[in-house]
Amino acid sequence: MPSNGSGRQPKYQRIAGELKAAIQDGTYGPGDRLPGENDLMAKYGVARMTARQALGVLQTEGLVEARKGAGVFVRDFKLIRRRSIQRLAGDLWGAGLSIWEADTEDRDLSVELLSVGEEAAPPGFGDLLGVGEGGRVCARRRRYVLDGKPVLVSTSYLDAALAAGTPIAEPDTGPGGVYARLAELGRKPVRFREEVRSRMPAPEEAKALALGPGTPVVLVCRTAFDADRRVVEVNEMALDSAAYVLEYEFDAV
Repeated sequence: MPSNGSGRQPKYQRIAGELKAAIQDGTYGPGDRLPGENDLMAKYGVARMTARQALGVLQTEGLVEARKGAGVFVRDFKLIRRRSIQRLAGDLWGAGLSIWEADTEDRDLSVELLSVGEEAAPPGFGDLLGVGEGGRVCARRRRYVLDGKPVLVSTSYLDAALAAGTPIAEPDTGPGGVYARLAELGRKPVRFREEVRSRMPAPEEAKALALGPGTPVVLVCRTAFDADRRVVEVNEMALDSAAYVLEYEFDAV
């Protein structure tokens, strides 16, 4: 992809391309250390900044990670295939399973409950949930850690009056999670809408997800509706973009 007047690819991109190809063909496998800045400077006859930019490209793409004082290493992490339709099937959470079962298979997942409690609805959410702007909502904040790596932070918002006195307002919501409890309350989710976009992380997101410089987050906002088309939950998620593949499968209409 030409980007200068001569029509030639910048040196740092060419170096990054060669390193990426070496990762893809197995020359450098998961956990292997890549050549450092000094090595790249000597091999390609470039300045330190050019070598640093080349390694930065691979970091931004999520292929490698920098370890302070040790170098840059190929990431040893299997991507999460987030099957958005299958994971929300009622047969899954209706059987008492977590919707994460569709994503993680047999991998080591831990869910850290950061907080749960009542608070004022964020702007725009109160009317959606039927509590009015500034009305009270139950907010459940969680961080998901897969194979020892933080991959997602999430906040669910529900009508505080609906959640009060139920496991939804407790740390442990029980088998099937929030959606199973909503079904027991006669507010079973039957339709979902997800909006997806991307941006650079806020400082607190970068810290919670242990993101390297230049790594964006994928934002997913999911709205759950009951049979009467009332919103029963709004869930805001920030995903480590380098850890995920978002998969959508549906029939043509």
